[in-house]
Amino acid sequence: MVNESLNSFFTQEQPHRKGSWWKILLTGMALFLVGFGIMVMTSNPNLFPTVVFVGSFVVPVTFVAFFYERRHWSNLSISSTLLSFAYGGVLAVFLSAFLEPIFISSLTFTSSFMVGLIEETAKILGIILIARNLSHDSEIDGVILGAAAGMGFAALESAGYAFSAFLTSGGSLSAVVFVTMLRSVLAPFGHGVWTGILAGVLFRESKGGRFHINLKVIGAWMTVIALHGLWDGGPILISTYTNSGVAMFAAQAVVGFLGVGILWNIWRQARRNEITPVELPQFAALPESASVEEEEDNSAMWYVD
Repeated sequence: MVNESLNSFFTQEQPHRKGSWWKILLTGMALFLVGFGIMVMTSNPNLFPTVVFVGSFVVPVTFVAFFYERRHWSNLSISSTLLSFAYGGVLAVFLSAFLEPIFISSLTFTSSFMVGLIEETAKILGIILIARNLSHDSEIDGVILGAAAGMGFAALESAGYAFSAFLTSGGSLSAVVFVTMLRSVLAPFGHGVWTGILAGVLFRESKGGRFHINLKVIGAWMTVIALHGLWDGGPILISTYTNSGVAMFAAQAVVGFLGVGILWNIWRQARRNEITPVELPQFAALPESASVEEEEDNSAMWYVD
């Protein structure tokens, strides 16, 4: 009985509430649709920023919640995650907005990789700044913080695209809805995935409370830059041969699912590393008359964090 109870305790995952992510998604979508309907019926322009921000943030917040509620043994706090989402996203947007006009004159297939270089570097710098006082040896924490910073960037970028669509279309609300919905559908395959990959590897390779840049981290950085560049530049390259929207969408789909596959593999590895088997005393079946001291002399396999 003692053996079973102790083994059950140490092998059991910490309980975390699951299922909140889809509630966030459904509630956010409902609020977006209700807000848009009220804005159309009342012709109240004051609702425009609220509707755009709700529509832009629903999927990014849902994405982060999906990973956060599956962290199990991680001690990462919700405040650190929210800080990464807000602070990391804002810093990356500001830095990218400043650097891209300097180094990029027009968006081409080649310059798409420069966009990837600037934005992926900006996002990871934001995470390093936020996590400088945190423990850096948990890969799963890196994935969550990376996804949060990437999705914070994506949400703010989507809001900017929606506002630009509103201006260029002469105030068309249908254009705003189209851009917002399109960006929401594509969001789970972009920024959050790329930054989650890089931050996960960075945290995994960093020991002793300090970040370490080695070949694996550099390789992950180059990988996400390549994914980002292909995501932006793939449709541009395909458009030189065909104007097929299906072909352009297929190119982004391939890049998107490739990135998701890499992130999911890193996530599974991080989950396996959360619990490490070590040799500790085992409790053998003893007669009822056996004392506690006798039980403690036996050996077993326990699982500890």
